[in-house]
Amino acid sequence: MEINYKKLLPHILVLIAFAVISIIYFSPVLQGKILNQSDIVQSKGMEHEREIYKQKENRDIYWTNADFGGMPTYMIGTGFQNDYTLYINKALNFLPRPANFLFLYFASFYILMLVMGFNWKWSAVGSLAFGFSTYYIIIIGVGHLAKVRAIAYFPLVLAGILLVFERKKYLLGFILTTLAVALELNTKHYQMTYYLIFVVLFLGLFYLINTYKQGELKPFSKELAILLIGALLALGMNATNILPSQEYVKYSIRGENNLHINPDGSVKTNTNKGLSKDYITEYSYGIAETFNLLVPRFMGGSNSEKLDEDSYLYQEVVTKTDSRSAKDFVSQVSTYWGKQPIVAAPAYIGAVTIFLAFLSFFFYKGKHKWWIVSSVVFALLLSWGKNFGFLTNFFIDYMPLYNKFRAVSSIQVIIEFLLPVLAILGLVGFLKDDSPIEEKKKKLFKATAILGGLLLFFVLFGGSMFDFSSPSDAYYAKYDLLDALIRDRKAMLRADSFRSLLLILTVAGALYLAMLNKLKTNILVAIIALLVVFDLAGVDKKYVNDDSFVSANYYDRVFRKTEIDKAILQDTTYYRVMNFSRNPLTDGLTSYYHKQLGGYHAAKPRRIQDLFDFYLSKEINPNILNMYNVKYLIVPNEKQVGIQLNDAANGNAWFVSKLDFVASDDEEILKLKEIDTKNTAVLNEKYASELKFTPYKDSISSIKLIKYHPEKLVYQSQNQKDGFAVFSENYYKDGWHASIDGKETPIYKVDYSLRGIAVPAGKHQIVFEFKPEIVKKGGQITLISYLIFAILTFAGLFFWYKNRKE
Repeated sequence: MEINYKKLLPHILVLIAFAVISIIYFSPVLQGKILNQSDIVQSKGMEHEREIYKQKENRDIYWTNADFGGMPTYMIGTGFQNDYTLYINKALNFLPRPANFLFLYFASFYILMLVMGFNWKWSAVGSLAFGFSTYYIIIIGVGHLAKVRAIAYFPLVLAGILLVFERKKYLLGFILTTLAVALELNTKHYQMTYYLIFVVLFLGLFYLINTYKQGELKPFSKELAILLIGALLALGMNATNILPSQEYVKYSIRGENNLHINPDGSVKTNTNKGLSKDYITEYSYGIAETFNLLVPRFMGGSNSEKLDEDSYLYQEVVTKTDSRSAKDFVSQVSTYWGKQPIVAAPAYIGAVTIFLAFLSFFFYKGKHKWWIVSSVVFALLLSWGKNFGFLTNFFIDYMPLYNKFRAVSSIQVIIEFLLPVLAILGLVGFLKDDSPIEEKKKKLFKATAILGGLLLFFVLFGGSMFDFSSPSDAYYAKYDLLDALIRDRKAMLRADSFRSLLLILTVAGALYLAMLNKLKTNILVAIIALLVVFDLAGVDKKYVNDDSFVSANYYDRVFRKTEIDKAILQDTTYYRVMNFSRNPLTDGLTSYYHKQLGGYHAAKPRRIQDLFDFYLSKEINPNILNMYNVKYLIVPNEKQVGIQLNDAANGNAWFVSKLDFVASDDEEILKLKEIDTKNTAVLNEKYASELKFTPYKDSISSIKLIKYHPEKLVYQSQNQKDGFAVFSENYYKDGWHASIDGKETPIYKVDYSLRGIAVPAGKHQIVFEFKPEIVKKGGQITLISYLIFAILTFAGLFFWYKNRKE
């Protein structure tokens, strides 16, 4: 097979250009700096115990006791058997972080554009529009890297599908689809993958209808089978991480909640499996906020906007204090006035991109427009969440898996993905339109007038359309600064609307000149590319810029031991810590040095969340701290943070003298506020037939932890008669095995979330060991899937070469 290097050269140069642009945008990486990513800082804390043992033993461990009282490491960075897709992902991310992610955005989208039949020039322009989309840059900045990778592989998945459906390149389409879906699943951000499935369904439905009209269902069935085989193999190639993750999810806040009561004892009205509706829709995009896609600070930008000395707020503040203090005050202002709790930046797609996409309604007559438009409208309606309750509630109640994911506004990733595609379709449609020149002028004028007119309306009247108030305004009102802040919000809307208007008029002017043959195509390409970058990067840099970078030793400084850490770590026994100086449920930092009851994760253990809701979120019930052996409390004082010693902690394990059987989880969790956990254990009545004895406990009954490993806990016990022991460790049904003197014994769920076992009289060695069969099973399925993929690929290549030779 001969390689046409002349045709290949432009693509190589484009990829080199993408690499250069990525590094230039994140230029501090050349100085060895790293992004200060809040999520990464939290993750490093959560993963530290796992990393320690990985370095010690040269293997991954699958349980950690540093987070939430103990949990599997499946979803906190651990590696899995035969995970070869991970190596492919690492190979693709060869640039220094975070430039690698921007390059991946560009390159992946570029491949999709080429598959759709665009030349390298317009493919490159589309890639810039996709990669610099503000939301995509922001999630790099805050460290949502699983989401970043998942989005980056969106275009590759569609490219593989279109190679089969559109280009009829079945072997290449099969290979690309399989690998792209495998990479997508390997990111383990199933919410993004779930949203991508909606796009694929719209695309598939479009092709099904078309083939049905053309009477070509048989070839469509063949193509669909090729893609389904590829997708199933990709699923199998990720079984090594999917199966363990899905096993854990059942016991997380994203799984079913067996409680039917609220913390106050009232009956729950929301009984859907998965997350609550309030939690799912907490981040709902406002309907008016949709204009943020076109006007970056339509809703004020972010909760931490930097204002300059020309702002009304600065002018007001400087009358009350000195200029230096005024500058500091306006450096982080909550100018966002929408209803979402926290917004790091507007989800700006670009005035240039949206205008070009809008042109597709006038100039593009091809087959792709309507599945793209349908997907975009669908995503937009769902992103409104509780602001469009009818549709959202329907999906939460009836759409499989939809209630497993929160932050419904994030479905707008579909819009940010597809509008750049539609933009290039509109642009190329305009250039290829062979209508009479006057008709073409009218269509261009009409498109410009509609979108430009809307923006002009915002410039002239936007300041009087809304009240510009926000739930966070009380702080500013207290200091008589609210009026100035609202004036700044109005000014932002007008200024950014005017900016978008100028960009649209500039693009329209360039297209008009090209239509009159007064502007060569190559010049037009350059102008559009520059406008796209100026438009998007100009906004992006307000939120992720050189100031977002820190020195390479930043994490060493973040995790430097404090005096409190040093004081606690003098105790070398096994215990837990509770840090009340932060929100314990969003605190991964404490896990770096301590085993804590809190943590930071989007899929917290369900029972830990329940205990917090019932006993730790308002008033602290010491029973919960004691049964989890929380020995040290980090608490805020008036001017500093201090330590409190909890002498009442139950220890690592203890014998009880009474078993209290209840009928349900509701009764079990309520019992915790009235029992003495040192002497009584609460169990579900289903265990009563197995525990028909009165447990014995006296003053010499003892049970001690003599050896600690996250996956193996060894205890020594002594009791004169048969007893029942409770352990201050999270009960987890799948993977943990207990043995007494080498003989396996059942583990019971006690006190709603702990482990318990029956212990015969005498002196014994008790061992808890984590041996998750699901990890082994997943690894085997993954290996078999790779073998099948390799066999099918080589067989396909063999027959392709044979047919080509003949």
